[in-house]
Amino acid sequence: MSMLARRTLARVGGQPSLVGSTPQNARNMATLREIELRLKSVRNIEKITKSMKMIASTKLAKAQRAMQIGKEYGLANKEVFSHATDTPGKRKLFLVISSDKGLCGGVHSSVSKATRKAIANAPDSPFATTDANATPITIDADSPVMVIGDKSKAQLQRAIGQNMQLTFNQIGRDIPTFADAAGVADLIVKSGVKYDSVVLVYNKFVSAISYEAATMEVLGEEALRESNGFKAYENEDDDTKDLAEFSLANAIYATLVEAHACEQSARRNAMDNASKNASDMIGSLQMQYNRGRQAAITNELVDIITGASAL
Repeated sequence: MSMLARRTLARVGGQPSLVGSTPQNARNMATLREIELRLKSVRNIEKITKSMKMIASTKLAKAQRAMQIGKEYGLANKEVFSHATDTPGKRKLFLVISSDKGLCGGVHSSVSKATRKAIANAPDSPFATTDANATPITIDADSPVMVIGDKSKAQLQRAIGQNMQLTFNQIGRDIPTFADAAGVADLIVKSGVKYDSVVLVYNKFVSAISYEAATMEVLGEEALRESNGFKAYENEDDDTKDLAEFSLANAIYATLVEAHACEQSARRNAMDNASKNASDMIGSLQMQYNRGRQAAITNELVDIITGASAL
């Protein structure tokens, strides 16, 4: 065989078949393209999470200032109810405090779990008392439940939908106000649901990175009227009714602003963690992309050198 024939056969043998085959590095190119698209997507997500973190940080400062003001309302309620005693076996209405927005960690699930445990009389519920001298809180399985916020509403609807009486949304889209709390209290009073006290389930602000489910109990009109502390004074029926409704509005406002601060804190932490995870993923994908690109370049150089050697 002549030298020209051998060179021709070597050149043809180094090329892929024309029917049903692809170049050797075609799969590498497809993989690189996929990695590049994923990198672009993760970078966009990182920009969004960083922006949401900055917004939540700004809102958290405002929410903490509002929470300090709102706590004064809660302290005033405690002073009022310190002179009233509740008797076991009374019918309790649960008001769960959450919001309509997500992307804030386990803020909504914490109050939902606490409510479910309380309804089920779980021993580890936040309503259980460790004080042997304290009066135990008796909770009925058919206790009525009202929810502020669509997130906890969806969670509780599946578990204790038969207990649901009223739900509220669009409350506290920004920092909650006393007008929001007064509107909720007015709807609760006019709902016709029978109760002796309202147990507010909300998230208690512990620090900028932690919170916990807590409760606040507000006595109703009948419980206030029958308490020994209030029997010592001559109060008109209308005065007791107004005091009960005003105390409920105070408590709702105090818990709303504290739950709002917890939500902003949890959202900031969640977006911070999401941004860190996105950065780690970008680094991993970038390294994978660089390795694939270097492998593709090496394969092309090998093909060029092999072809040059064949010639």
